[in-house]
Amino acid sequence: MSELPETFDLLGVGIGPSNLSLAALTSGERGLSTVFLDSKDRFEWHPGLMLPDAQMQVHFLKDLVTPVDPTNPFSFLAFQVATKRLYRLLVTGRSKVPRREFEQYCQWVAAGLDNLRFGRRAENVEWDGSAFVVHTGEGVLQARNIVVGTGLAPRLPRSARGHDPEKVFHTDQLLRRPRDFAGKRVAVVGGGQSGAEVVNYLLGGEDRRPERILWGTRRSNLLPLDDSPFVDELYLPDYSHHFYALPEEERAETVERLRLTSDGISIPLLEDLYRRLYDLDLLEGRERSCRILLDHALEDLEETADGLVIGWRPTRGGEVVREAVDMVICATGYEHGMPDLLLGLKDRLAISDGLPVVRPDFSLQWDGPAEHRIYVQNAARREYGVADPNLSLLAWRSAVIANSLLGLRRYDTGSVSTALDWAGPGPQEAPDGPAGLALNTSY
Repeated sequence: MSELPETFDLLGVGIGPSNLSLAALTSGERGLSTVFLDSKDRFEWHPGLMLPDAQMQVHFLKDLVTPVDPTNPFSFLAFQVATKRLYRLLVTGRSKVPRREFEQYCQWVAAGLDNLRFGRRAENVEWDGSAFVVHTGEGVLQARNIVVGTGLAPRLPRSARGHDPEKVFHTDQLLRRPRDFAGKRVAVVGGGQSGAEVVNYLLGGEDRRPERILWGTRRSNLLPLDDSPFVDELYLPDYSHHFYALPEEERAETVERLRLTSDGISIPLLEDLYRRLYDLDLLEGRERSCRILLDHALEDLEETADGLVIGWRPTRGGEVVREAVDMVICATGYEHGMPDLLLGLKDRLAISDGLPVVRPDFSLQWDGPAEHRIYVQNAARREYGVADPNLSLLAWRSAVIANSLLGLRRYDTGSVSTALDWAGPGPQEAPDGPAGLALNTSY
């Protein structure tokens, strides 16, 4: 953009995969002025956990645009062709690529869009009666609509807070600075994918291998991700429509019941980890290089002269297990909460159980004019279920937002072919009518 409009049609805050998807889908829309801001200097995707062997858990065609717009110039296949690697990818036989490659793809997309502004922090948002006013470190911007995609906040257990961040930290911080694990006693809290990736990483190199790993989880076992074919249909638009239409009291129970469809450990990682433990314990003669505590929850963490003493309470009763360690890595997930950027608008938002109410088009229910909307990305788990934070419906969600913003059905976001039937009609995208911008939509 060579000249900034007085008021943007859409201003996005946060440039992760979600808003990058929306930017890509709307990039060719005539008459639509958009800008996306991020405080980072360049696109990065969970840099603290970009482990060398980490793999994606979704098919590479579930990219930023392909499921709703396969001819879009910012597809993963277009990236593969542009970087002259498509044939080699096909030879690998992969359907799920390394996480580093997905980040490279996103960086390639970011380089091709001219409406992204990195190194610009949005500090707060206000409503002045006619537009949203976004305050940044470099001045004020105005927009008719905003979309917040700032991601989730790392969740630290209460007993893990307030300690030396060099010794007790979330997995989000693992690779953000050099760390020496060699010969140390390391505790890992959490039995999901991130916990397994961290343990596999620590065991994978002699130069970083701890003296001992204590890995604890409240789960009954290191349970696998359930991505079998029929279960995978939970990540189709039809099930998201169905979930939204469920009575509110059923949603939380359903999310918990379906937890392992998104929060389990991939089978290949479990196999690699088990083989690595076999080799270390039985072929190299190391004595229990990793002790795994199942059905144990983090109880407390105390600093002593011998280092940190971590306490684990058996979930089914019994004595607390205590052991001295040098470091504690918390693979304890992320929190779904009110985005900090929207706190200034909190009194104007409909709030339920501490969270804003999300409408079917991913806009928030508020008391302002219906033609001005506050969209959110990755903030509707309560309304849309386990698929919302997952990448599987990334392009679909952005397409729903784009349709609402444009006031027309630019993308087909309705029912798709499924093997399973979900009872009951799903919601419409925008029950109060889309924002309906007056755009030049002829081609």
